[in-house]
Amino acid sequence: MDKNSVIGFILIAAIMFGFTWYESSQSRKRIEAQRQLDSIARAEAIACGEIDTTATLDLAEAEATQAQVVNAVSAYKDSALAVAHDAESQIVALENDKLRIEFNTKGAQLYSVMVKDYYNYDSTALYIFKPGNAEYNISIYTGEYIQTKDFNFQVAEQTDSTLVMRLPFAGGGFIQQSYTLKAGSYSVDNMLSFVGMQGVIPRNVSMFDLDFNVTIPRMEKGYKNESQYSKLDLYFNGDKKPEELGRGRSGSKRVDSRLSWFAYQQQFFSAILRSPKEFASGQLSVNFFSPDDESHNLMACTASMRQEFQGAETVEIPYEFYFGPNHYQTLKAYDQKYEKIIPLGGNLVGWFTRFVIIPLFNWLHRFFDNFGLIILLMTIIIKIVVMPLTNKSFLSSAKMSALKPEIEKINAKYPKQEDAMKKQQATMDLYKRAGVSPAGGCLPTLLTFPILWAMFRFFPASIELRQQPFLWCHDLSAYDSILDYGTRIPILGDHLSLFALLMAVTMWLYSKMTMSNQAANDPSAASMKFMSVWMMPIMMFFICNNLSAALSYYYLLSQLFSIIQNWVLRKWFVDPEKLLAKARANEGKPAKKSKWQQRLEEAQKMQEQQLKAQQKNRR
Repeated sequence: MDKNSVIGFILIAAIMFGFTWYESSQSRKRIEAQRQLDSIARAEAIACGEIDTTATLDLAEAEATQAQVVNAVSAYKDSALAVAHDAESQIVALENDKLRIEFNTKGAQLYSVMVKDYYNYDSTALYIFKPGNAEYNISIYTGEYIQTKDFNFQVAEQTDSTLVMRLPFAGGGFIQQSYTLKAGSYSVDNMLSFVGMQGVIPRNVSMFDLDFNVTIPRMEKGYKNESQYSKLDLYFNGDKKPEELGRGRSGSKRVDSRLSWFAYQQQFFSAILRSPKEFASGQLSVNFFSPDDESHNLMACTASMRQEFQGAETVEIPYEFYFGPNHYQTLKAYDQKYEKIIPLGGNLVGWFTRFVIIPLFNWLHRFFDNFGLIILLMTIIIKIVVMPLTNKSFLSSAKMSALKPEIEKINAKYPKQEDAMKKQQATMDLYKRAGVSPAGGCLPTLLTFPILWAMFRFFPASIELRQQPFLWCHDLSAYDSILDYGTRIPILGDHLSLFALLMAVTMWLYSKMTMSNQAANDPSAASMKFMSVWMMPIMMFFICNNLSAALSYYYLLSQLFSIIQNWVLRKWFVDPEKLLAKARANEGKPAKKSKWQQRLEEAQKMQEQQLKAQQKNRR
């Protein structure tokens, strides 16, 4: 062995001996520091009378405790963390008239949230997340990478509205989680504090991670309807509304810009976490369970968020939780655009819902408690308001129906396909002579579509209708069932909704009435009549069979009102004989042609020229 090898071995041995001596010294210091902390804590307990000074500590127990500390030191550099890691956790709670929230001292994290005054469809207690189905964790570098969920926090303060838990460090300072639940509120204020940690957390640490993972259970009658209106929402400051992720489909999203808040939204209840200082970035996901999940869970939501950190003597980072119903006025009162998570439609439809439908619904609710009656009155009021528009449409339809004999004559005169332009021109001429405007009934009808769509969005999302009975229906927010098959049929489901069936029947009757003016020998009209009279009612039945009973009930009332309105107009406001007499009296008289008629005649001439050219080429 040469000289250099000997020197190398000596240096390696010296380094190993020095490292072992240093680690042993640091371990003794940590144990001594913990012993001092324990002594101080014991002295304070004696001063408070919590420990009987006449009692003697069993020697074996003392040795076991010391051995536990020594063994735990190898897992964490900080001896206080080693003790907190193995300490026994406990469940503590905060409660007001709205919520009961349980916390686990292991991680100082949320353990369960129960919403009072609301129940699941099966009448059991309603939990936004059940005991143990949530994780609220802080990950930060303190000379070693730690996660608060691994350590038991000490309860430093607990009152009727406030809970403070601390995780001390042997090197000084502590991490503190403070929760405040005010009376009459669905909101929980959370203050995360790092106190005296400037000697523990390195100066170059500028970020920490926050994880908030929740499993949302099923709460409603129908899985399809509940999952369709459940999602994950993300809101960026300055946006008009939050972004959506989910609606019955699993998905994930990476966020690389500052995020104000996010919401785990079930159909009628939500868990929202807002950071007033905004999250720097994050990764969020939602995964839906199958309808047959044995634990009866709806979706698993996860969020791994990054938060900025600036070291100081005391660092405080506020958060705000919302655990409660998706009630429009309640969410709007927070002035954070929480109410935007309720799916009320786009710009036009959403505006109509927020400023017309909801105020009208709330106003009627002041006088009536029966929601079936409220929906009936809403339907009547809306129909009366739009009556000037619908009257024009119904009158136009009734007049065209009265001209059916003349239309059939025109169809018989021009039976060939190549005479389609002539037939259309003759039909328009007939309408003009009779003073009927076919287009006059289209625009008013189109203007009522936003109302129908607003109702389509409003009823399934209205928590006021949740578990409200009416007639044979036990819950207007879910489907009504008069027959359960016991097995799932594709598209139809596992039940039969009577409201949906009655709605489809009234739609069929209304279509039969409005399409009665169509001539039987007109192929295009026959196709349109088939779609309107048969296909639309059948499609609407399959759609509404699994949706809110309130929605089917409203469409049923709307169709019945339209049938009565149409019948009254035809009975007392349209005289078929006078219309036919007027049309026949004006026959042969020159009439001023509209621009549309002029373009139609020009198109007819071009078509005739093309046909002649084609026939000439064939020869």
